[in-house]
Amino acid sequence: MSAKLFESMRVVALPTRTKFRGVTSREVAIFKGEFGWGEFSPFLEYSPEESAQWLKSAIESATVKPPEKFRNSISVNATLPEVNSEDEIERILGRFPGCRTVKIKVGSDIDADIQRIKAVKKIDSDAKIRIDVNGSWNVAEALSNLKKVQDSIGALEYVEQPVASVGELRELKSALSGEVKITGDEVLRKSANPFEVDLHEAIDILMLKVSPLGGISNSLKLAAHHKLPVVVSSALESAVGISSGLKLAAALPELSFDCGLATGSLMSADIGTHEISNGEILVREIEPNFDGLDVSPERYKWWQDRVMKTWELIA
Repeated sequence: MSAKLFESMRVVALPTRTKFRGVTSREVAIFKGEFGWGEFSPFLEYSPEESAQWLKSAIESATVKPPEKFRNSISVNATLPEVNSEDEIERILGRFPGCRTVKIKVGSDIDADIQRIKAVKKIDSDAKIRIDVNGSWNVAEALSNLKKVQDSIGALEYVEQPVASVGELRELKSALSGEVKITGDEVLRKSANPFEVDLHEAIDILMLKVSPLGGISNSLKLAAHHKLPVVVSSALESAVGISSGLKLAAALPELSFDCGLATGSLMSADIGTHEISNGEILVREIEPNFDGLDVSPERYKWWQDRVMKTWELIA
């Protein structure tokens, strides 16, 4: 990492509208390079080892020309956190104009999960529903809960990471016999080497997240390597990180699923805006607006130290 890139670092704190992934504020570091801005935003509890791919991605986004595009706009899905108030659900979905697919966080309480999904279907009976479990079920729970969900609301587009391990995913996929498609997220991005994970007969769809997978180039290589349909999603990044996700989605030869790249709608403040129009977002650069979002000098120093510790692992 060049001294110039390091010195360009800005760190902001972005408040979320509701608690999402256990956080109400997202701290994000960004760097300015020859080809724009790159984002480094591993969650605060991540070690330097787990953060290394995020830093590679940030450096690439700032210093490497993005790949050629197959499309200029990306169809996106709405994302619903684990909230249960029908009024709040309606408010959240209203921030995703024209989106035809809703990704719903589940896994804590199946009865509450079903009521949440029903509330979405009440608002939009035609919405395609995908649920994200974050690996919190075991195989028996997954089979039971998926049956309950489908008996209640009908077919799912897919279930994301219903169980944690490759072995469990393979067992579940066999038991489901194609009744529900399975998308893999953590099974890839939490792996020490995503290229070595054997996903055969374990999942149907591969989720790609630019930052934790080391950048756009590495994500494209992973898609080619695993030879599965892909969906691109965010890791709750700022508008800068979302730009990188959009560039990845635009560079994929085939893209059959709405992408989880509209999560900026979950922020109450951001350094930029990707407007959703008729369920799509244009692929474009963001010039950040930092007004009132910079962190304290103490937090900036903490991030400087974090970047240096992480850089030492990949230099």
